[in-house]
Amino acid sequence: MALMSARPPQLAILRQVAPARATGAILLASVAVLGVLLVVIYGHGRATTAPEWIRALPAVNAALNATSAVFLVRAYASIRRHDVAAHARSMLKAVAASGTFLVSYIVYHSVHGDTKFTGRGAVRPVYFFVLISHVVLSAVVVPLIFLSLFFSLSGRFRPHKRLSVFTLPIWLYVSVTGVLVFVLLTAYG
Repeated sequence: MALMSARPPQLAILRQVAPARATGAILLASVAVLGVLLVVIYGHGRATTAPEWIRALPAVNAALNATSAVFLVRAYASIRRHDVAAHARSMLKAVAASGTFLVSYIVYHSVHGDTKFTGRGAVRPVYFFVLISHVVLSAVVVPLIFLSLFFSLSGRFRPHKRLSVFTLPIWLYVSVTGVLVFVLLTAYG
């Protein structure tokens, strides 16, 4: 088993980048991504004709969110065991699953537009609480993920650890509630 002495993956070029500069670039890119998402989701209506495969993307997106959640839990368990190599592999897989989700989400919503929730009664406020908290924390977690990744890949493990204490639970919540939003939309949409 790889213990704490094992060196996690690092990119020497990132060591040359000042944390303040990386933070600024990550925050700017995060705001740009959020702007693109808002335009894609709310900037147009639904397409009148769409390829049949587009209808499968919400289920794919839920599966990618679930996959990300599984890798996050595995990464957390690995680091608790001091298995740095397994932690790094699981985190990179979680980033890949979440990144693939983001691309798929943008593709779906650029064609489909917004999905209306038609549930009534007690489920309605529950759905909107889950949705709103999911959306708000999604916007917050994107720069946290990239900053955590930057600190890790640049070998700055102390700030990586301090930031990841916040990043992990938010990212896990966003991943799990993404699945819950899909389930509720499927059941009541």
